[in-house]
Amino acid sequence: MHESARVRVDLVYFNAGGGHRASAQALQQSIADSGRDWDGRLLNLSDVLDPNGKLRRRAFSPESYYNARLAHGLTLGMHAELRVLQALIQLLQPSLMRTLQQYWKRDECPQGSAEPSRGPDLVVSLIPNFNRALCLSLAAAHPGVPYVTVLTDLADHPPHFWMEPGLPQHVVCGTEHAVAQALAAGIAPARVHATSGMIIRPDFYRLAEGFDQAASRAAHGLDPKRPTGVVMFGGHGARAMLSIAERLADQQLILLCGHNQRLAERLRALPARAPRLVLGFTQQVADVLRMADYFIGKPGPGSLSEALHLGLPVVVTRNAWTMPQERYNTQWVRERGFGLVLPSFRQVADGVERLLADLPAYRERVAALRNRAVFELPPLLERILRESRDSAQAGADGPLALSSAARGVRAG
Repeated sequence: MHESARVRVDLVYFNAGGGHRASAQALQQSIADSGRDWDGRLLNLSDVLDPNGKLRRRAFSPESYYNARLAHGLTLGMHAELRVLQALIQLLQPSLMRTLQQYWKRDECPQGSAEPSRGPDLVVSLIPNFNRALCLSLAAAHPGVPYVTVLTDLADHPPHFWMEPGLPQHVVCGTEHAVAQALAAGIAPARVHATSGMIIRPDFYRLAEGFDQAASRAAHGLDPKRPTGVVMFGGHGARAMLSIAERLADQQLILLCGHNQRLAERLRALPARAPRLVLGFTQQVADVLRMADYFIGKPGPGSLSEALHLGLPVVVTRNAWTMPQERYNTQWVRERGFGLVLPSFRQVADGVERLLADLPAYRERVAALRNRAVFELPPLLERILRESRDSAQAGADGPLALSSAARGVRAG
């Protein structure tokens, strides 16, 4: 089929934290694997708002600043900073609207095509804070094109974080709590859709028939019979991993440091009384997690969802340093018995002992969780697009049926 006849789906992300980009990439892959004649395009909002990188070079990169704070554990006070950021976005709203409208209206000539594209048929946001500007600018540039926000957090952190009541915005929620938040905020039920969890990459669903945990542990210098924890703090690691490794010198650990090579070197230099594997960035996160029995890390929605999907109970913390949008995640873990929520990683040794003492019960509760969100989204998006087109063809904004996912999919 000619390029211009394909359904164009723009997937909006940015690089703050890495989880938004990972979710966008996972959804792009799921769309491609679904067999639909769709063109899922990744759209980095930073590249749209600062196309030549002048602001980032002359001032600073908010994404780099945010990621550096995560890596150093400097998350205290982020609630206040979030409100400052939101006030700044509101102040810059007219400028944002002009820039985004120009982007949506701009004809592009895709590589290998002789004809310009006609603009997006569907826009999916996987980021918070900017949805009002994105949604309104799209509506002004391309009236009738559906705008969908997929929460990559287990809950909203209102106001003006993920959900923007009063807009032609669909919201996709991965928990019953987020669905309740959307309805309480006044978003029309027909625009609230539930999935069974957070988006994680399709390769996490690959059948592990050929995976031999004992052999894989042995191949990496670990004791196949010894309980094994995996420590992970996102794509840039965190200094907290040093304290955890020191306090768990008697536990067999896999420590994932992402792009933080200096952290990896410091961890390798620490004395340990049990086998230990320190890894830098890897594309094989799923297989690394399959080697473990439990997870230790921050309560990020992506890492929690990946660990739980592969059957690993979790050990996380909740305190003044917990980011505001991740606080509900700890409540969710505690209420469902998926692991332990500690006040600090100073108690991690005792926490791991308690977890291991009751590991079968924890693993049984975790095994009951069924997250198929990444596969539920393409048919949900297709239905939203179809109903939007049917409504436009009828010449009226007919009521949308409440999402079958919202009615029938059990959200965690």
